[in-house]
Amino acid sequence: MKLLQVLSRMILRLFGWTLLDVAQRPAKSVVIAYPHTSNWDFPLMLLAVAGLPFQAQWVAKDTMFRWPFAGFLRLLGGVAVNRRERTGFVDLIVREFDARNEFHLMIATEGTRSRQEGWKSGFYRMAAAANVPLLLSVVDYSRRELGLLAIIHLSGDETADMARIAEVYAGRKGHRHENASPIRLI
Repeated sequence: MKLLQVLSRMILRLFGWTLLDVAQRPAKSVVIAYPHTSNWDFPLMLLAVAGLPFQAQWVAKDTMFRWPFAGFLRLLGGVAVNRRERTGFVDLIVREFDARNEFHLMIATEGTRSRQEGWKSGFYRMAAAANVPLLLSVVDYSRRELGLLAIIHLSGDETADMARIAEVYAGRKGHRHENASPIRLI
Protein backbone atom coordinates (compact mmCIF):
# COMPACT_ATOMS: atom_id res chain seq x y z
CA MET A 1 0.00 0.00 0.00
CA LYS A 2 2.85 2.37 0.80
CA LEU A 3 4.24 1.88 -2.72
CA LEU A 4 0.88 2.85 -4.24
CA GLN A 5 0.77 5.96 -2.04
CA VAL A 6 4.28 7.04 -3.08
CA LEU A 7 3.61 6.32 -6.75
CA SER A 8 0.32 8.25 -6.71
CA ARG A 9 1.96 11.26 -5.07
CA MET A 10 4.80 11.19 -7.59
CA ILE A 11 2.38 11.13 -10.53
CA LEU A 12 0.37 14.02 -9.10
CA ARG A 13 3.50 16.05 -8.41
CA LEU A 14 4.83 15.31 -11.91
CA PHE A 15 1.68 16.84 -13.40
CA GLY A 16 1.77 19.84 -11.04
CA TRP A 17 -1.01 18.85 -8.63
CA THR A 18 -0.95 19.56 -4.90
CA LEU A 19 -2.61 17.02 -2.62
CA LEU A 20 -4.82 18.45 0.17
CA ASP A 21 -5.83 16.76 3.41
CA VAL A 22 -7.72 17.70 6.58
CA ALA A 23 -5.97 17.67 9.94
CA GLN A 24 -7.85 14.73 11.43
CA ARG A 25 -10.19 12.62 9.33
CA PRO A 26 -13.29 11.19 11.02
CA ALA A 27 -13.75 7.42 11.15
CA LYS A 28 -16.97 7.71 9.13
CA SER A 29 -18.19 10.29 6.64
CA VAL A 30 -20.15 11.02 3.52
CA VAL A 31 -17.56 12.48 1.16
CA ILE A 32 -18.79 15.13 -1.26
CA ALA A 33 -17.03 15.16 -4.64
CA TYR A 34 -17.52 18.66 -6.09
CA PRO A 35 -17.26 20.03 -8.68
CA HIS A 36 -17.68 17.05 -11.00
CA THR A 37 -17.51 18.48 -14.52
CA SER A 38 -15.21 16.16 -16.48
CA ASN A 39 -14.32 12.51 -17.01
CA TRP A 40 -10.78 13.47 -15.90
CA ASP A 41 -12.11 13.91 -12.34
CA PHE A 42 -12.32 10.12 -11.92
CA PRO A 43 -8.64 9.18 -12.47
CA LEU A 44 -7.52 12.23 -10.50
CA MET A 45 -9.82 11.22 -7.63
CA LEU A 46 -8.39 7.70 -7.65
CA LEU A 47 -4.85 9.11 -7.48
CA ALA A 48 -5.84 11.40 -4.59
CA VAL A 49 -7.49 8.57 -2.63
CA ALA A 50 -4.42 6.37 -3.13
CA GLY A 51 -2.01 9.21 -2.39
CA LEU A 52 -3.53 10.29 0.91
CA PRO A 53 -4.08 7.19 1.60
CA PHE A 54 -7.77 7.21 2.21
CA GLN A 55 -10.01 4.17 2.05
CA ALA A 56 -13.27 5.33 0.53
CA GLN A 57 -15.91 3.71 -1.54
CA TRP A 58 -17.57 5.77 -4.25
CA VAL A 59 -20.95 5.78 -5.93
CA ALA A 60 -21.49 5.69 -9.69
CA LYS A 61 -24.38 4.93 -12.00
CA ASP A 62 -24.96 1.23 -12.46
CA THR A 63 -24.52 1.44 -16.24
CA MET A 64 -20.76 1.94 -15.67
CA PHE A 65 -20.55 -1.47 -13.98
CA ARG A 66 -20.75 -3.63 -17.07
CA TRP A 67 -18.35 -6.17 -18.47
CA PRO A 68 -15.37 -5.87 -18.82
CA PHE A 69 -15.00 -3.07 -16.25
CA ALA A 70 -17.43 -4.11 -13.48
CA GLY A 71 -15.01 -6.20 -11.42
CA PHE A 72 -12.22 -3.66 -11.71
CA LEU A 73 -14.48 -0.75 -10.68
CA ARG A 74 -15.70 -2.69 -7.62
CA LEU A 75 -12.11 -3.53 -6.73
CA LEU A 76 -11.36 0.22 -6.77
CA GLY A 77 -14.21 0.81 -4.30
CA GLY A 78 -17.09 1.44 -6.69
CA VAL A 79 -20.69 0.97 -5.61
CA ALA A 80 -23.31 0.82 -8.37
CA VAL A 81 -26.56 2.74 -7.90
CA ASN A 82 -29.66 2.53 -10.08
CA ARG A 83 -30.73 6.14 -10.59
CA ARG A 84 -33.74 5.22 -12.74
CA GLU A 85 -35.87 3.92 -9.86
CA ARG A 86 -36.16 4.14 -6.10
CA THR A 87 -34.19 1.31 -4.52
CA GLY A 88 -33.86 2.37 -0.87
CA PHE A 89 -30.20 3.26 -1.42
CA VAL A 90 -30.11 5.88 1.35
CA ASP A 91 -31.43 3.38 3.92
CA LEU A 92 -28.97 0.73 2.71
CA ILE A 93 -26.04 3.13 3.18
CA VAL A 94 -27.25 4.21 6.63
CA ARG A 95 -27.25 0.52 7.65
CA GLU A 96 -23.66 0.23 6.32
CA PHE A 97 -22.61 3.17 8.50
CA ASP A 98 -24.24 1.51 11.52
CA ALA A 99 -22.54 -1.83 10.86
CA ARG A 100 -18.98 -0.55 10.39
CA ASN A 101 -16.39 1.09 12.63
CA GLU A 102 -14.89 2.94 9.67
CA PHE A 103 -16.70 3.82 6.46
CA HIS A 104 -16.42 6.63 3.93
CA LEU A 105 -18.70 6.92 0.92
CA MET A 106 -17.85 9.41 -1.82
CA ILE A 107 -20.72 10.89 -3.82
CA ALA A 108 -20.79 13.36 -6.71
CA THR A 109 -23.60 15.52 -5.36
CA GLU A 110 -24.60 16.81 -8.79
CA GLY A 111 -25.22 13.27 -10.03
CA THR A 112 -23.70 14.07 -13.43
CA ARG A 113 -20.95 16.04 -15.16
CA SER A 114 -23.35 18.52 -16.76
CA ARG A 115 -24.85 21.58 -15.09
CA GLN A 116 -27.97 20.95 -13.00
CA GLU A 117 -30.24 23.30 -11.05
CA GLY A 118 -28.59 22.16 -7.82
CA TRP A 119 -27.44 19.11 -5.87
CA LYS A 120 -29.35 15.90 -5.29
CA SER A 121 -30.19 15.57 -1.60
CA GLY A 122 -29.21 11.92 -1.02
CA PHE A 123 -25.80 12.80 0.45
CA TYR A 124 -27.43 15.09 3.01
CA ARG A 125 -30.12 12.57 3.97
CA MET A 126 -27.47 9.80 4.35
CA ALA A 127 -25.19 11.89 6.55
CA ALA A 128 -28.06 13.18 8.70
CA ALA A 129 -29.67 9.74 9.18
CA ALA A 130 -26.33 8.05 9.95
CA ASN A 131 -25.21 10.98 12.14
CA VAL A 132 -21.87 11.26 10.34
CA PRO A 133 -20.10 14.40 9.10
CA LEU A 134 -19.63 15.51 5.54
CA LEU A 135 -16.06 15.46 4.26
CA LEU A 136 -15.67 17.95 1.42
CA SER A 137 -13.34 16.93 -1.41
CA VAL A 138 -12.31 18.82 -4.52
CA VAL A 139 -10.53 18.58 -7.85
CA ASP A 140 -9.70 22.27 -8.42
CA TYR A 141 -8.22 22.74 -11.88
CA SER A 142 -7.66 26.50 -11.44
CA ARG A 143 -5.28 25.95 -8.50
CA ARG A 144 -4.24 22.40 -9.47
CA GLU A 145 -5.24 21.18 -6.01
CA LEU A 146 -7.15 18.04 -5.14
CA GLY A 147 -8.07 16.13 -2.04
CA LEU A 148 -9.92 16.85 1.19
CA LEU A 149 -10.86 20.43 2.14
CA ALA A 150 -13.00 20.42 5.27
CA ILE A 151 -15.22 18.51 7.67
CA ILE A 152 -18.78 19.76 8.13
CA HIS A 153 -21.01 18.48 10.95
CA LEU A 154 -24.62 18.93 9.92
CA SER A 155 -26.80 21.17 12.06
CA GLY A 156 -30.14 19.98 10.66
CA ASP A 157 -30.73 23.40 9.13
CA GLU A 158 -30.32 22.60 5.42
CA THR A 159 -30.06 26.26 4.38
CA ALA A 160 -27.32 27.04 6.90
CA ASP A 161 -25.45 23.81 6.16
CA MET A 162 -25.52 24.44 2.40
CA ALA A 163 -24.28 28.01 2.98
CA ARG A 164 -21.31 26.64 4.98
CA ILE A 165 -20.56 24.15 2.19
CA ALA A 166 -20.73 26.94 -0.40
CA GLU A 167 -18.21 28.97 1.63
CA VAL A 168 -15.71 26.11 1.57
CA TYR A 169 -16.08 25.63 -2.18
CA ALA A 170 -15.99 29.37 -3.02
CA GLY A 171 -13.51 29.99 -5.84
CA ARG A 172 -12.94 26.29 -6.56
CA LYS A 173 -13.28 25.41 -10.25
CA GLY A 174 -13.77 22.18 -12.11
CA HIS A 175 -12.27 21.37 -15.50
CA ARG A 176 -15.36 22.71 -17.23
CA HIS A 177 -16.30 25.22 -14.54
CA GLU A 178 -19.36 26.40 -16.50
CA ASN A 179 -20.86 22.93 -15.87
CA ALA A 180 -20.62 23.17 -12.07
CA SER A 181 -24.08 23.17 -10.52
CA PRO A 182 -25.04 25.80 -7.95
CA ILE A 183 -24.57 24.66 -4.35
CA ARG A 184 -28.19 24.20 -3.27
CA LEU A 185 -30.45 21.22 -2.78
CA ILE A 186 -33.08 20.35 -5.39
